[in-house]
Amino acid sequence: MIALNILLFVAGVILLVKGADWLVSGASSLARRVGMSELAIGLTIVAFGTSMPELTVNVTGALKGSTDIAIGNVIGSNLANILLILGVSALIAPIAIQTSTAWKEIPFALLAATTLFIMASDATFDPTTLSILGLGDGLILISFFLIFLWYTFGMQAVEGEYQTNEKALSIPVALGILLIGILALVAGGKLTVDTAVMMARSIGISEAFIGLTLVAVGTSLPELVTSVVAALKNKSAIAVGNIVGSNIFNIFFVLGITSVIRPLPFAKALETDLLFTIFATLMLFFVIHNGNIVRRIMLFWRQRKNHIISRIDGASMLTAYILYIAFITWRG
Repeated sequence: MIALNILLFVAGVILLVKGADWLVSGASSLARRVGMSELAIGLTIVAFGTSMPELTVNVTGALKGSTDIAIGNVIGSNLANILLILGVSALIAPIAIQTSTAWKEIPFALLAATTLFIMASDATFDPTTLSILGLGDGLILISFFLIFLWYTFGMQAVEGEYQTNEKALSIPVALGILLIGILALVAGGKLTVDTAVMMARSIGISEAFIGLTLVAVGTSLPELVTSVVAALKNKSAIAVGNIVGSNIFNIFFVLGITSVIRPLPFAKALETDLLFTIFATLMLFFVIHNGNIVRRIMLFWRQRKNHIISRIDGASMLTAYILYIAFITWRG
């Protein structure tokens, strides 16, 4: 039974990843056919599509009452994005960071994680209350997301438009691919959540643990493939921008939408995972601003002229991720 659930879970993740890919392809072609600019496509459809697996899993989980999976999916995806995906990408090739990403977008990602921690820690600050992400919290998160979109549009207006070599498909073909993508996402989201819940119950572990590990890594596969391919092609700006943008999108939009649909009770243990997310984001910020993390530990502090994630930094990130997985496995 467990083996069958694992196979169905993998099938669900594949449907999510391919569904997002089909949705982006169909919607991008359709948008170009009706006259949307490449800029608008890049900032809306493509950005939305890369986070569709997380959004689909979260909405499905919220509607089914599996809120621990919904929250764990976002926190686990953000941790995997920084420590696992950027770690692997940096091991392949050192990653150069654009100045705007180093000073604006990464701090924005830190703001997202810190804001979520404050919102989700009601019981910590006031023991008489429950920690819940409710309708008001969701609207605040979505408001922050709109501010981020406004900033992104302004930045793109200065730095240039999104470029693609893809040829626009005909409208009937684009509509067909778009529909297939949506159906695959819905089916993949349901299959992933259902099998994740069954696996958690059958082997006696929490839904939060499944969300933080299997579901999180599974829904981060689009970011993993994008960043690794970008690193292999020496397109480091894509590798980092993809990760940082996804983390901001996951908290402000995905969790914002999810908590508007259904209040999300926040387990005390997940506060620790959020602190890990804040730590990972801070680690990324200080690595690119102050040189190799190993040198800092050895007290040889050196300010970098260029913002770079070295192979040693990548190894440090992977080590931190392995330690985190070991910790949540021990915690149960």
